Amino acid sequence: MVTVYDVPAEKLILKVAEKLKQNSAIVPPEWAEFVKTGVHTEKAPSQEDWWFTRSASIMRKLYVKGPMGSSKLAAEYGGYRDKGTMPNRAVKGSRNIARKCMIQLEQAGYLVSKDKKGRAISPSGMSLLDNAAKEVYDEMNA
Repeated sequence: MVTVYDVPAEKLILKVAEKLKQNSAIVPPEWAEFVKTGVHTEKAPSQEDWWFTRSASIMRKLYVKGPMGSSKLAAEYGGYRDKGTMPNRAVKGSRNIARKCMIQLEQAGYLVSKDKKGRAISPSGMSLLDNAAKEVYDEMNA
């Protein structure tokens, strides 16, 4: 059986993002086209559908790394802030984006809340990711 670990992450995330676009529970907020993804970035994302890609990436991270909250996910999507002549420092990404994506994924049934541990992937979320991994695997070996 093909799982998330057997295929490249980038191809899997793009495949899952396509599937999330068809779900009516996953909708980018109206501010999504203007917002930066963290203090370490200079501009907003240039992709039109970056919200779905981030949601798919969050699903994969929760599948691989287990239950996480918005603060840990923000750290996963962080980077280095350019502080001019001072040394660059590591900073977290946007917690608001991580939190809103997790809320939408939970409402869609792909995540479940764990007490005091954050959110984890649900059985239907695992099924979605594994089915997408199987499709990617078949495309790669066809």
